[in-house]
Amino acid sequence: MRCISWRSRPPPARRFPLRDELTVLGLRVDTRLTVVVTATTMLLLFEEYRQLFSADTFGTSLRAGAADHVLLYFVIPAALVVLVLRDSLRDYGFRLGDWRAGLRWAAGVLLVMSPILFFAAQTPEIQEYYSRTERSVLDVILVSGIDLIGWEFMFRGFLFFGLYRAIGPSAVLIQAVPFAMAHIGKPELESMTTFVGGVGFGWIAWRTDSWYYPFLIHWMLNIFVRLVAMSA
Repeated sequence: MRCISWRSRPPPARRFPLRDELTVLGLRVDTRLTVVVTATTMLLLFEEYRQLFSADTFGTSLRAGAADHVLLYFVIPAALVVLVLRDSLRDYGFRLGDWRAGLRWAAGVLLVMSPILFFAAQTPEIQEYYSRTERSVLDVILVSGIDLIGWEFMFRGFLFFGLYRAIGPSAVLIQAVPFAMAHIGKPELESMTTFVGGVGFGWIAWRTDSWYYPFLIHWMLNIFVRLVAMSA
């Protein structure tokens, strides 16, 4: 039986009914699954080969990349939810959800991972990747946050909740695959951990009904690694 909601809740009423299935070349496919998978794939490919905002130094490239990700991974998927799928953004994780559980998990993950990441950030490969420019602490915090808002909404909001409505809990695993592939080119140690990390982020999004808490965890861990690498 095809799952169309999570935790046995009925799907929310929509002002503009959308057919749950489409017929494409003789195949009957789920509408939301088709839209979120196709859009996520094409946006990732576009970002790999095109840069919307120009940059002339490594520091400005980080800011330009963050701006790209906000547009490609946040604005466009959110527009697809509202204008094409005709759903509420709340059903894609735009909610506080179980905020007590979310904050507990955020604190627990940060407590456990900080010592591990401290030593990982001392490795030459990660230091070279994350300390290639002199940046202020405030710049690191702001650019990292802007960048990861796009990443987390697309993977743990748009993709995860879109898949969940079609295939149920397997979405926790499936959304982690493109997330891991998107890290190719980053330090090997980081890339090799992203599938497990992506599954963990997906589980927290499922547990809390929100992508806010995976974002918070990802943001804090990213800031920590960058600052340790820069200060080493």
